Amino acid sequence: MGLHLNQSDDELVENHEINVTPFIDVMLVLLIIFMVAAPLATVDIKVDLPASSAKPAPRPEKPVFLSVKADQRLFLGEEEVKAETLGAVLDTKTQGKKDTTIFFQADKGVDYGDLMSVMDALRSAGYLKVGLVGLETAAKK
Repeated sequence: MGLHLNQSDDELVENHEINVTPFIDVMLVLLIIFMVAAPLATVDIKVDLPASSAKPAPRPEKPVFLSVKADQRLFLGEEEVKAETLGAVLDTKTQGKKDTTIFFQADKGVDYGDLMSVMDALRSAGYLKVGLVGLETAAKK
């Protein structure tokens, strides 16, 4: 049993102990936030781009498909085009409407650098709306 004797009659006695409970609470909350956010910041995920389980968007009346075959040949719809004339052929196909969505599909074996060169050709021609086409897969439950 302890007895505390108050030697002074002063009601405002100074407390020399530091209350660290709020500091510890803040540190624990920050620790939890960093533990949750750290795995989201890594990019060590294997990616299989050609397949998608997303619900497909509604198709426009006259879609414009740009395809890259495994041998790097370009096709606009059913006709083969050269990369140098891609902008002019697209202008003819879309009547010069640069806001037309171009649906871009490529073979699985096409090199990523080749895909980017076609995307650069689309961008330099002024077509900035590009939809990537992939295989539809059943949603995993």
